[in-house]
Amino acid sequence: MPLRIPRPPRLRVPARPLPAAVLVVAFCAQAFAALRPNVPLLIGATAVSLAVEGFLHRWQRGILAVFAKSHLDVTVRHVLRDLLLVVALLRLGGQDRESSYTPLIAALLAFYALHGAIQAASILVRRTRTLPVVTRNIDASALRLSPAPPLLLRRPGPRLLVYGLPATAGLLATVATADRRLAALGLALSLGLAVVGLGDLALRLLPGRRPAGERETLEWLDRWLAEYRPTVGLYFSGGTSSAYQANMWLEPLAQLEGRPLIVLRERFMVQKLAATDVPILCLPKVSTLMRLEQSTLRVLIHPSNSGKTSQVLRIPTLKHTFVNHGESDKLSSCNPYAKAYDEVWVAGPAARERYAQAEVGVEDKDVVEIGRPQLDAVEPYAGPPAGTYTTVLYAPTWEGWDGNPGNTSVIEAGENIVRALLADPKVRLLYKPHPLTGSVDPRAGAADMRIRDLIRAANRERSGPRPADNGELARRTAELDRITATDFRAAADQVERMLAQSTPEEGRARAVAEATTAWEDAYWASLPDWEHQIVLGLRPTLFSCFNRSDLLISDVSSVVSDFLASGKPYAVANTSGLAQDVFRKTFPTVRAATVLTPDAAGMPELLASVRDPELDELADARLELKRYLLGPDEPTSQERFNTAVRALYSAAEQRRERTAAHTIPPVPAQRDERKSETLDGTATS
Repeated sequence: MPLRIPRPPRLRVPARPLPAAVLVVAFCAQAFAALRPNVPLLIGATAVSLAVEGFLHRWQRGILAVFAKSHLDVTVRHVLRDLLLVVALLRLGGQDRESSYTPLIAALLAFYALHGAIQAASILVRRTRTLPVVTRNIDASALRLSPAPPLLLRRPGPRLLVYGLPATAGLLATVATADRRLAALGLALSLGLAVVGLGDLALRLLPGRRPAGERETLEWLDRWLAEYRPTVGLYFSGGTSSAYQANMWLEPLAQLEGRPLIVLRERFMVQKLAATDVPILCLPKVSTLMRLEQSTLRVLIHPSNSGKTSQVLRIPTLKHTFVNHGESDKLSSCNPYAKAYDEVWVAGPAARERYAQAEVGVEDKDVVEIGRPQLDAVEPYAGPPAGTYTTVLYAPTWEGWDGNPGNTSVIEAGENIVRALLADPKVRLLYKPHPLTGSVDPRAGAADMRIRDLIRAANRERSGPRPADNGELARRTAELDRITATDFRAAADQVERMLAQSTPEEGRARAVAEATTAWEDAYWASLPDWEHQIVLGLRPTLFSCFNRSDLLISDVSSVVSDFLASGKPYAVANTSGLAQDVFRKTFPTVRAATVLTPDAAGMPELLASVRDPELDELADARLELKRYLLGPDEPTSQERFNTAVRALYSAAEQRRERTAAHTIPPVPAQRDERKSETLDGTATS
């Protein structure tokens, strides 16, 4: 993959009505000055109007959307601005000179006609570059992929401002000097820019310059599927913030036997997925998705439910399994939708019992225990804290969709937990809230902000030596950014990204994993051991925080189940309103936990048990609960995962053979491609 230099973060100015008000006042002043006419006021009002337009396009596009909904989009505003300048010219020149401005007015009209032609051409170019398939890690050069046209040609607002600026400036100069040559020069420059832009787009519409059409692309897709012969796939559909649900399964998927494939439904999700060597296919349309039926793909793994899941379940040649994106005691972990899948794969006996008790239609014979292959990165318990500070990870979950007060501790208990931890001078707090915190209940978002303020205030009261900056973190960051670079140039579109990512890089995922580990080591080494941390974003990962922590405090969530792989002490906040004994009985993940009440009473005793193993009465219970939740240590989770895939693949093949005699034979062109094969890739006729 070519080196991409990440763009610096764009400054975002909070949307306020003041710029819009200034723009309206500027137009009113320009109209008044044009009718008077008043040259100084006209120049000042026009300049302010143009400056505000540029500001809005750069920093506050939301206001532009409001103008557009009021039918005052950028074209209307720009035409009005130039029209007022023409009115001023006519008023200043008098009736005997009106005819002398006719060529200028004609040139201005020609410019706006070209602007309309460019917009029409840009729409056509965008349509030709919107393929029915988006790929990554797949050689799609046969689709005639090419770099995208300049961003200026694809956005009408900035384009009109830039291309029309010479014309507007020329007209304004003529108003000030009465020299028509200045307006002619400005209009000539604008016309020249417009002609060049239109020519650039027109060339991209030539048959040999545009990407493959829909029919050609679908034929290529069929050929690629027949050549690659996928056996097992990961199917995912979701919003922009849900990519982590698929990312956690990428490495286990890559280690499976056979030829794995990732199937997505949303175009933006192609770039949201983390580094992987596995081929990625995005099939937005249902009709395109159905072409998988003619492929060798037999098993689809689903880490989440979505509205589009029902579409792929219609493909009869596939077997489907639900693996979820985490193990928790919440009702959402036993969604009735799970009965739509052929099998449900869970970590251990606890989830099997959970489905049996939930009675959501999932039969016990369809539940398969595979463990959690992702947890290999979690380091085991190595004893009590050895340093000066006890590192505590507070990782509450979000509020969920059902409004259950027991979902998250942030609202009722978060501040109390943090205050109790900060009160201990030997505690170092890592606060990592769920990324969706506050997305449903504003109270959770407000509590999250208050918790961050408490941590910042506590850090201001602490002091101590800071590690010397030897540049290691900067070097590791640059290396990791280089390897994981998916930040393309601003003008890149999906076709250009496909072109840049069309060549699979063997071992890239392994290199990313190694670079990530090195970055995390450098990150933690760069921080003083006494300083509390607010951990946000993708780096460092939750598992990295696990490995740096001596104690976890969380809610009833998959975080607890994953942390149990370490064998370290943990606590769960009870904000459900249930009595402690009922709370433990209701949620198996709490059986080996210290239960915290909303007031965080008992925090000193909890910290003491972490520091002194003799006071830790729950150590044996944690080991037993680990086996109950995550299954045995042998065989490994990855081995059990692979065994489950192999068994489901065989079931799919057997069903295909049973139904083959009752279906209409495929046409000869398809019959040659539909050879059966084993999971390891051995084809048979």
